[in-house]
Amino acid sequence: MIPAAGRGVRLGPGAPKALRALNGTPMLIHAVRAMAASRSVSLVVVVAPPDGAAEVKTLLDAHTLLPGGATAGSTDFLVVPGGDTRQESVRFGLDALPPGFDIVLVHDAARPLVPVDTVDAVIEAVRDGAPAVVPALPLADTVKQVEPASEPGGPEAVVATPDRSRLRAVQTPQGFDRAALVRAHETVTDDVTDDASMVEQLGLRVVTVPGHEEAFKVTRPLDLVLAEAVLARRRLNDGF
Repeated sequence: MIPAAGRGVRLGPGAPKALRALNGTPMLIHAVRAMAASRSVSLVVVVAPPDGAAEVKTLLDAHTLLPGGATAGSTDFLVVPGGDTRQESVRFGLDALPPGFDIVLVHDAARPLVPVDTVDAVIEAVRDGAPAVVPALPLADTVKQVEPASEPGGPEAVVATPDRSRLRAVQTPQGFDRAALVRAHETVTDDVTDDASMVEQLGLRVVTVPGHEEAFKVTRPLDLVLAEAVLARRRLNDGF
């Protein structure tokens, strides 16, 4: 499932973030291809902006080829309108998910370059019995816990320095036992930044698998430059 209903204001004015072009192709299409590249993924549910489901469906219909020219014939696609928040959009996607899918991945459209090996590692960990799985990377920078400033941009007092060896930067796709994810969305009403934290609030086990440096989130204009560079390197190395 790919929630793609956000506006992406940090990238500036224009189209919603998921529809911004990356190497001439909307980021959403790159993200869909990344999921469909896994042989274990048989259905991709795209949660579109509430007033943009038809546009997203047209985009998917117009981009039927995977990298390298392979067809996406083994993967079905479903587009549903999203909600006002990410949680609401994921819930709408879950409501539209047909029976028979016991493992659900939730992937950010703004992480268009996640490698298929990472996708497969998440799926395998859920198959091995974990209710929730997240790809994650160790932190390279020292992290400070601060007291937020009273005004934006003002000085912030440092209150603690967490041990970074015990911290991880979490990526997507996050993988779930479907029943656990549905229960989390039925139970947790707090505003959260990812679905794994909702499952965590249920007291269920959440585990990590190694993430990948190319699964970064495209949030700011500089991220677009980095993503273009990654794609250029892939074309050089892989021929597409």
